[in-house]
Amino acid sequence: MKVLVSGASIGGPVLAHWLRRYGCDVTVVERAPAPRKGGQAVDVRGAAITVIAKMGVLDQVRARRTTMRGMSMVDCDGNEIMRSTEGTLSGGSFDSPDVEIMRDDLNEVLIGATDAGYRYGDSIATLTQDAQGVDVTFESGEQGRYDHVFGADGLHSNVRRLAFGEESRFVHHLGTYISFFTADNFLGLDHWQTWHNDAGMGAALFNDHDPAVMRVGLGFSAGPIAYDHRDTERQKRLVQEHCSAMRWEGPRLLEAMWKADDFYFDAMAQVKMERWSAGRVALVGDAGYCPSPMSGQGTSLAVVGAYVLAQELARSPETACDRYEERMRPFVDRNQALALENPGQGAAPESVQRAATSITLD
Repeated sequence: MKVLVSGASIGGPVLAHWLRRYGCDVTVVERAPAPRKGGQAVDVRGAAITVIAKMGVLDQVRARRTTMRGMSMVDCDGNEIMRSTEGTLSGGSFDSPDVEIMRDDLNEVLIGATDAGYRYGDSIATLTQDAQGVDVTFESGEQGRYDHVFGADGLHSNVRRLAFGEESRFVHHLGTYISFFTADNFLGLDHWQTWHNDAGMGAALFNDHDPAVMRVGLGFSAGPIAYDHRDTERQKRLVQEHCSAMRWEGPRLLEAMWKADDFYFDAMAQVKMERWSAGRVALVGDAGYCPSPMSGQGTSLAVVGAYVLAQELARSPETACDRYEERMRPFVDRNQALALENPGQGAAPESVQRAATSITLD
């Protein structure tokens, strides 16, 4: 069976791993010229830990987990108003079985666990399917025919647009935008998180393995904004415009943003679809059911969804997509609900754990 997977972040490599294990000929196509660096801390929880363990890389993931000592919150004058050494906002309690890891570290482990062919610097231009397969034209001009095409290409999925229609039909904005980038550790953070909120603007700063750098998150509240999600310069201007009044270290953080070469920006949004498959094309992770970072479960949904889809395809290609939908839909619904349970504060830890373990894996 010849399969094309679009997207090489989290869901794509996991899907490729399991498809290869089941004997498929797999190619992963990724628009970026190389594995993407930077990004936020992500969490592997519940059923996703089971999948990572089945892949044989759980020890590698745990070895690269974040090693935070704690977190603090500061006011507009930099005064500390809250401190904890028992857990962090991003990763939860330190005694939790969850694994918090930087997105690019997890991506590197997952790609290393996959012997599929990776095709960087290219993307799908057209999809045309019939009863026997899918004809694909790439932006590079090359063509290929595959038994199945799977989109694991994120919130702004190219596969979803080509097979299901414009993203405005499926992407639901949650009123917040967030950016992530790397900066010099000018605050001297040491395995620490510092958070700051200022009238609809916010900053989250992390230092972990490298003492010289910190990961920065800058966000703001706003209604839907029209912008090109590939236009980094325009996105930086949006952050500048909406966060220019941020006090505390706001000016220095914005200055660092303009120097960053790993800048990422997007809306907090969810993807809602009646079906994640159309014929021989199906979606995995954020492309089909993004829960938004507000849920803390985007990574785990992508990992579990990739495992379930590959497993069902190996069992019966004819019923794979129906069984994938049947098994994953309740799990997705519970985890998407986390983002709306307690807006602005995050879902209760017990709600997160219930949702993260609410699927049975064979």
